[in-house]
Amino acid sequence: TLAQLGSPDMRIPIAHALAWPQRMEGPSAPLDLASIGHLDFELPDEMRFPALRLARQAGEGGGALPAVLNAANEMAVAAFLKGQIGFLGIAEVVERALSGYSGGEPRTIKDVLEIDREARAMVPGMIESVKA
Repeated sequence: TLAQLGSPDMRIPIAHALAWPQRMEGPSAPLDLASIGHLDFELPDEMRFPALRLARQAGEGGGALPAVLNAANEMAVAAFLKGQIGFLGIAEVVERALSGYSGGEPRTIKDVLEIDREARAMVPGMIESVKA
């Protein structure tokens, strides 16, 4: 088993992205596993975090589902940021989009872009129904 571990600090990946392809000095101290002592791993609680369940289902289902999930999530998050839906409404919109999509399977990048367009066309009505 292989693991890549780091400090829980979003400045690290942001610095990496800003400096790419070079590396810049990290904004936080290196991870010291000796001082941590041990690590505990648990299965995620998919009832408490429904977006994890939806992402897993889309990944396992494959085909068009990951593109539908991405499009619906982007639009639902935008609606949340605009105050149109509550935080819990994000997962509800995504779940409705995944269950409501009945289009075809992507074979080309053009197909993926079309699936994205179709999903984005469905989502505004779902956002409206979640508002209520």
